[in-house]
Amino acid sequence: MDYSWLPAVDRIIGQFINADGVYYQPHLLTSCARKVINDLRMQIASGDQSFISKEQVLSVAVEQTAALYAEYSKPSLRRVINATGVPLHTNLGRAVLAPEALAAIDDVAAGYCNLELDLTTGNRGSRYDHVTRLICELTGAEDAVVVNNNAAAVVLALNTLSEGGEAIASRGQLVEIGGSFRIPDIICKGGVTLREVGATNKTHLADYENAISERTRLLLTVHPSNFRISGYTESVSLAELVELGRKYSLPVLDDLGSGCIYPLAEVGIGEEPLVAEVVATGADIVTLSGDKLLGGPQAGIILGKKSYIAQVKKNPLLRALRIDKFTLAALEATLRIYLTGRPELQLPVITMLIASQELLRQRAEHLSVLLQACEGKYYNSEIIEGTTEAGGGSLPEVKFSGSMVAVLPLVLSADLLMAKMRENTPAIVGYIRENRVIFDPRTLIEGESEIVAAAVMRICSEAGKK
Repeated sequence: MDYSWLPAVDRIIGQFINADGVYYQPHLLTSCARKVINDLRMQIASGDQSFISKEQVLSVAVEQTAALYAEYSKPSLRRVINATGVPLHTNLGRAVLAPEALAAIDDVAAGYCNLELDLTTGNRGSRYDHVTRLICELTGAEDAVVVNNNAAAVVLALNTLSEGGEAIASRGQLVEIGGSFRIPDIICKGGVTLREVGATNKTHLADYENAISERTRLLLTVHPSNFRISGYTESVSLAELVELGRKYSLPVLDDLGSGCIYPLAEVGIGEEPLVAEVVATGADIVTLSGDKLLGGPQAGIILGKKSYIAQVKKNPLLRALRIDKFTLAALEATLRIYLTGRPELQLPVITMLIASQELLRQRAEHLSVLLQACEGKYYNSEIIEGTTEAGGGSLPEVKFSGSMVAVLPLVLSADLLMAKMRENTPAIVGYIRENRVIFDPRTLIEGESEIVAAAVMRICSEAGKK
């Protein structure tokens, strides 16, 4: 076997002409064929003698070209069924949008929209006006603007209010917010010098005051939305920091993070402060995420005093960080649910977080019944009790208990079953514990239990018949 056995690109492409009436994009097909030939050339160079004829090489080349073309044709970003029980799973896109938000996106995506047009006057408008009034009504803020995520919101606010100067922050709040993005790095990218005060576990008001100098431009506090420090600790309250800021005419920026509007603490879930409560302390600028406890699309909301928001709106960076019409549509619809609807019934994230033990038990029993068709032959399953977390860097140390379904496969390993579940259409993600695959119904949307059960039965039965 030598290089002469390799088929020409045109000969491979010829096998696809009018094949099954399917259209193949010529440039992509050619690129795939060339990649396959190059791989086969490398096989020959390595001394591979597995091929017995030129016809076999051609057949393999055509098969691999078709597979590569199909891989390019299949979308990479696709639907996943979240059976982990983590409502704000960062790897799975965080908050599931409400039907109203999906309808709003569809409405503006189908044609044109008044993104920056005032329909009353016919003049150019601001894209931020679509959500500003709603944000202010819900939180008590004087003004607001929205960017593409909360990290961008913090960078923009810091850059606007303290570029070239210093921002004072407690060492105990210099957190990493995920993906190796750290508050000190964000401050630096905002063109601001970080002035650290206090210790990891204790920071006093005097620490802030003693650090104030002619270079100080801002006092920064970061809400511990993804961690807790307990034990021998002490921290400065936001109200105290606001009072200190007034004394020295310095703005106070509170990076609130998760952005809780629904009163979860009132129903016994965590101690997350409401955005309106934070605004009421007098904080000049508050930043928060749209796709965490708020339950909307990815966005960074900057709200606070009108004078400071006006400065933010004039920052040239705002254009680089602005959100698009689809995000605005989803965010507006989500905010309207809080204002005029029933978020505990309409927002998936809220309904998942407050789901009762009885409801979760019913869902687990439903999934268990669906799995009974192949029970004992290819797998065993049982309802168990367990705990999960909110995810997304929200509600640290809060555990959510509930009923789950554990599947012990008898004809393949738990790892292989989970891998096959991820290959399913739609993909399904649970987690493995003690050689069993766990499916938590907390995060299953209506109709998804049937898909999960069907996938388990199909995958296990196929493995059992081999």
